[in-house]
Amino acid sequence: MRLFQILKSKLHHAHVSYTNPDYVGSVEIDRNLMERVGLLDGELVHVWSVDGTARIETYAFSGPPGVVGINGGAAHLFRRGERIIIAAFALTDEAITPRVVLLDSENCAVRDLDAYSPIA
Repeated sequence: MRLFQILKSKLHHAHVSYTNPDYVGSVEIDRNLMERVGLLDGELVHVWSVDGTARIETYAFSGPPGVVGINGGAAHLFRRGERIIIAAFALTDEAITPRVVLLDSENCAVRDLDAYSPIA
């Protein structure tokens, strides 16, 4: 069997609502958004800045509506209001269809996206 890391979940253009370097670590994400794209509490996620150069790996945990917060040391790498992409991958030997959602500046879902097509 050959296993591949395939994109499974993506929140596109989330906006950082807070940064907190004093928290142990991780990224807090609106629980409704996590459910919509199939992310679990404690799941490994990649967080990529759209407006800067930071790229981190951490774990996600669910929070209140509209919240996307960067915690721990990574809080020094991101700014409040910065656009980010949050992505998770599955290790699988089967084709999967990623669940991708485009967000607005308040971290509300605008629409579902096709993971492999440009935003129109």
